[in-house]
Amino acid sequence: MLFSLIVFLIVLSVLVFFHEFGHFIAAKKSGIKVEEFGFGYPPRIWGKKVGETIYSINWIPFGGFVRLLGQESRQRKGIDKKELDRAFFTQSKKARVIVLLAGVLGNFLLGILCFALIYSKIGIPKQLDYLKVMEVVDDSPADKAGLKKDDHLIAVNNQKTASVENFVQIVEENQGKEIVLKTSRGQFTLVPRQDPPENQGRLGVVITDMEMVFYPWWQMPFLGIWEGTKEAFGWTKMVIDGLVLSVQQLVTGVVPEVAGPIGIFQLTSQAAQQGILQLLQFVGILSVNLAVLNLLPLPPLDGCHLVFVFIGDFLGEKRREKVEHVLEIFAFVFLVSLMVLVTINDLRRIFQNLAIFSFFKKILPF
Repeated sequence: MLFSLIVFLIVLSVLVFFHEFGHFIAAKKSGIKVEEFGFGYPPRIWGKKVGETIYSINWIPFGGFVRLLGQESRQRKGIDKKELDRAFFTQSKKARVIVLLAGVLGNFLLGILCFALIYSKIGIPKQLDYLKVMEVVDDSPADKAGLKKDDHLIAVNNQKTASVENFVQIVEENQGKEIVLKTSRGQFTLVPRQDPPENQGRLGVVITDMEMVFYPWWQMPFLGIWEGTKEAFGWTKMVIDGLVLSVQQLVTGVVPEVAGPIGIFQLTSQAAQQGILQLLQFVGILSVNLAVLNLLPLPPLDGCHLVFVFIGDFLGEKRREKVEHVLEIFAFVFLVSLMVLVTINDLRRIFQNLAIFSFFKKILPF
């Protein structure tokens, strides 16, 4: 339990650091005064002023912040005239947008880094023009027919198959019937089971249409970054699709299947127990999640600040303050309500022993 808590806090700290460091660097480069760089949310546990910035650790551990001079409407009236040119709200729209998006970029880059390290270690995926047998289950139809690990599956019933999806379809259509597999070692006849044991599949084989390839050591980091970038964009799409589904579920009165603090703690613990690569994968996915979620137009997320960058001049100062206040109340009620529901779901899932994702999504048992 203590180990899991330590890993969870380290993971959370890394996620927050990359996000807030993005804001911090962009603000410094833009000449904006950074008043505080904080881990967690107040009340403050500890703080130290270095230069013009206070670096703090706060009691509420789920998050962090960078407090910029004049970013909040209620802070603007008391700003010293000598520092007005260093306030967030006096900067150009371009500068403010860059500062706000820098946190999102920080999390996205962390995701790419995690995925790149994984690919550099396990190899670069290469699409095969055949299916490869990675495992054969003992006493299964595949085992009895004579299939072995590393066999190349070329055709099923004289139909060439180079994709997992196509192979699955053919097997499903021939439950209880004889099929002929053409492999690199010859032909094998077997019958897909209609009611296979759990997690064994109809044939009892684990197959893939991908192969992990290692290139010269000096090429691996660059290839890893390229694959990591594609992986990050892939997860971005999945997160967006998940958000759309969650909104649809909320509208229809269904609690979405998302993880709150307890669920994230549990998943972090499971990933850490499985090894460093699984933990890196989880951190990468979680970081991409945070990047996307921070673009939502809800206080106190970056997306809400982005909205006010573009509509602030239209609203005017007084109206802007009122709108911000109303949105803060709405967001607080919404987020707290959602957190309660999600936490209840987290507790329910703990007792259902749900397994976390597999990194190799195309390796499936059949």
